[in-house]
Amino acid sequence: MDRPESEPSRPEAHIRAYKMLLLKVLEQRPSGTRQRLADALGKHRSFVTQITSPSYATPIPQKHLATVFTVCHFSQAERDAFMAAYRRAHKGRLDIGDAARKTRHLTLLVPDLGDDKHNAAFDKAVGEFIQKMAGLMKKSGGNE
Repeated sequence: MDRPESEPSRPEAHIRAYKMLLLKVLEQRPSGTRQRLADALGKHRSFVTQITSPSYATPIPQKHLATVFTVCHFSQAERDAFMAAYRRAHKGRLDIGDAARKTRHLTLLVPDLGDDKHNAAFDKAVGEFIQKMAGLMKKSGGNE
């Protein structure tokens, strides 16, 4: 028997499940958390909307999980429930070992370049630099 058109595919249902958990966490956090998450990820707020809204099938990239956990201040129980749902959604496709890696929030004072486009490019470059440095440290075993 064919599945009705309105029934979501299994992966989409599992993605929706972990996004519902994330949404519940976000609703319990102070206003501005979504913007802080966008800033920490080096993305636009619309990206955060796509990865946090259960109505979008867009999965949360594995590389962003540690940042999501840190910025959104997941409790251990919230993290465990989220990771169980995430594993169900992405079974056999991802190695999610790095998601448990601890991160910390760092605030920097940087020059205002006088133009929103230039400021965004600068912020993105700083974020990419940090990700590359973290990747180098991981390769050299410096993250322990």
